[in-house]
Amino acid sequence: MRVLVVEDEPKIAAFLKRGLEENAYAVDVARDGEEGLAWAQAFPYDLIILDIMLPKLDGVTLCRRLRAEGNRANILMLTAKDDIEDRVAGLDAGADDYLVKPFAFRELLARLRALQRRGGEQRTTRLQVADLVLDLVSHQAMRGGRTIELTAKEFALLEFLMRHPNQTLSRTVIAEHVWDYDFYNQSNVVDVYIRYLRKKIDDPFDLKLIQTVRGMGYRLTDANHD
Repeated sequence: MRVLVVEDEPKIAAFLKRGLEENAYAVDVARDGEEGLAWAQAFPYDLIILDIMLPKLDGVTLCRRLRAEGNRANILMLTAKDDIEDRVAGLDAGADDYLVKPFAFRELLARLRALQRRGGEQRTTRLQVADLVLDLVSHQAMRGGRTIELTAKEFALLEFLMRHPNQTLSRTVIAEHVWDYDFYNQSNVVDVYIRYLRKKIDDPFDLKLIQTVRGMGYRLTDANHD
């Protein structure tokens, strides 16, 4: 799942980014409302965590703009004010849920899981390629009925590959979506994590799903190949 965090307090933004990435979410951070609008217009997000008090463009106005433009991402509004008027304003603007600061991170994760389940047919919570299944709500991977233990980053990488089956994805595209959009492409981190995934989801099975496309990148497919 790809998440946009729009939060102007650096410590809170860093806390959310670190915690969400540890739970297999791919996270981008915007520091003000205008930057958040630009990110949300440029990339499709499953979830948006939106602070209500933001510079340049407040959270309620930003939420209203996104909904007016047809953005269907689940939006969780954060507010430092335990005030019914703020909650009503956020919900009326199109937010799906709200959370009052300070909050327990476990509660945030529970709210996000609930929003994913509530998302309806437009937001799939289960990906499958051949006998490989990824549950995006429980963060569980299975192949051939066998549970596969993945780290948070391995899960995020596998999710990205499974969202684009049979497509060749370059190392740069993979790195930008699974790690960070400002990823500096001189690292072999993608190749390293592809090897980790292969050991877990391919090596124990006859059918190999992760394919190297020489000079281009990787693709995940159940089609026969040379």
